[in-house]
Amino acid sequence: MPPSRMRGYLTDEEKKNRPKITKELIFRVLSYLKPYKKQLLLVLLCLAVSSVCSLLPSVITGKIIDEGLIGRSMKALVTYILLSFGLTLGASLIGVAESYLNTWMAQHISYDMRNQMFRHLQKMSHRFFTSTSQGDIITRMTGDISGVESIVTSSFTGILSNVLTLAVAVVAMFQKNWILALLGLVIVPLFTLPTRLAGKTRWKLAGEAQACNDEINGILNETLSVSGQLLVKLFGREKDEYERYRDANGRMIRLNIRERMAGRWFFVILTTLTSVGPMLLYLVGGILMMQYDANLTVGDITVLVALLGRMYGPVNSLLNMQVEWIRSMAMFTRIFEYFDMKPEIENPEHPVHPAQVKGEVRFDHVGFAYESDRPILKDVDFTLKSGDCIAIVGPSGSGKSTIVNLIPRLFDVQSGSVTFDGVDVRQMDLNELRSRIGVVTQETYLFNGTIRDNLLYARPDATESDMIEACKKANIYDFIQKQPEGFDTTVGNRGLKLSGGEKQRLSIARVLLKDPALLIFDEATSALDSISENLIQKAINPLIESRTSILIAHRLSTILAADEILVVKDGRIAERGTHKDLVHAGGTYQELYETQFLREEGTE
Repeated sequence: MPPSRMRGYLTDEEKKNRPKITKELIFRVLSYLKPYKKQLLLVLLCLAVSSVCSLLPSVITGKIIDEGLIGRSMKALVTYILLSFGLTLGASLIGVAESYLNTWMAQHISYDMRNQMFRHLQKMSHRFFTSTSQGDIITRMTGDISGVESIVTSSFTGILSNVLTLAVAVVAMFQKNWILALLGLVIVPLFTLPTRLAGKTRWKLAGEAQACNDEINGILNETLSVSGQLLVKLFGREKDEYERYRDANGRMIRLNIRERMAGRWFFVILTTLTSVGPMLLYLVGGILMMQYDANLTVGDITVLVALLGRMYGPVNSLLNMQVEWIRSMAMFTRIFEYFDMKPEIENPEHPVHPAQVKGEVRFDHVGFAYESDRPILKDVDFTLKSGDCIAIVGPSGSGKSTIVNLIPRLFDVQSGSVTFDGVDVRQMDLNELRSRIGVVTQETYLFNGTIRDNLLYARPDATESDMIEACKKANIYDFIQKQPEGFDTTVGNRGLKLSGGEKQRLSIARVLLKDPALLIFDEATSALDSISENLIQKAINPLIESRTSILIAHRLSTILAADEILVVKDGRIAERGTHKDLVHAGGTYQELYETQFLREEGTE
């Protein structure tokens, strides 16, 4: 059994990341049970009744022996046997009800947490998703929250059930005979010692075996792959690799034998102690019954032995609960880490609404940095008037995309301001701001659904004629018409069934369906072939003539259509003007023109 799956012990990583369990953390965990306090009370009632009912047959066994068998009363024998059977059946049925309530409660708590987490993540800024591993986000949404279900269904109720069972068993034992009850309480901890010792030994051996198994898998992956085998053959290392594998395999066998034998010795000790406990009770009980306590009966001693046997399991479970508790708290801590992250971009409490919707943008001496010691934009200052088009060009990494990301508040400026239609974007309602901006990026993302689904994502209430008009403007309608299922054609995961150009034109149609006041094309044609690019360019040109727009471009034909060109270098606007103004100015634009745009011009 690999270490990570052995109960009762923490892995090295779990020990290292052991959470600090505070009163505040516990109260926060319990707050998720508050909406389900009625169900929780029912679970507690079921656990209490089930614990009593499951132990009563052991108590009734004494009556069966004393009154039924030794007393030779058939009526008492049948009555107590039926009563014992009824109690056992009742305990089982109550257990089913408790299990249902427990599962229902656990599922609803995880349902609440998933909804809360998803809603919280939707509020997180773009920076959070660019700096956090997608795998980590999904693990916390799925694995960690799913782990909460087991906390409620096993850890929480397991503790309550075991404590109740022990409490009922101890009370019943002391009612029968306090001396034998104390003896039983002394025996039970002794029973758990070999369990812990053998568990630690097996844990250590299992960890070593896992490491050895990883080594063997590494050897197999390296030497039995096509490339690995070729290297082994070319260097004549077959014998060496065989010996390396044989040594690792031998260590694995020896570790497995030691682990299995440690388990066998554990069961020998366990079986012996399991027998010794009842024997001691019978011995001491017999001495008490025959020499000191005439009221102690054979049935009483039998009941005490049966109750002792029922105590072993709960005690062992409670000893292991510490590890389960730590793991449970670690899961909650990881979940709460995300809940405690404050959204970087928040809606203003009292948003300001622009007087007119024109799509006008103003950058007023803007400074921005992803990290405080590495500024990306420095004193960026320009105005985009309504109906105009500007092109932003510059070397890779100069800050072009960052500029346009500040307009819909994917990030917030550190200095200066960005205004949209005369209002600082930080003072506008986020939904209102983003509804007026349409962005077509270089990497098109389509959901796994139909063309219709992806188009309606921009505007769910759009009609068929609205979609047709948008698709015609984006130069994609002819393609859609040729598909057997038209708008109901599936695009596949991330648009896998469409070409790059088709995906890009579909994304343009989606943005047009949104009908934004400002259109932003962020290198929308850079990753496409010349035919696809030409189709997209034919779609873009009429759009930028009729709408306020920003183009981040590396194609000359796109740049020439702009009213003004901004040349960004090292986070600053190094040059600005028309193509005619800049092409012979001897600056960055001329360099770009001669190294990239001129080559493109010559090939057209």
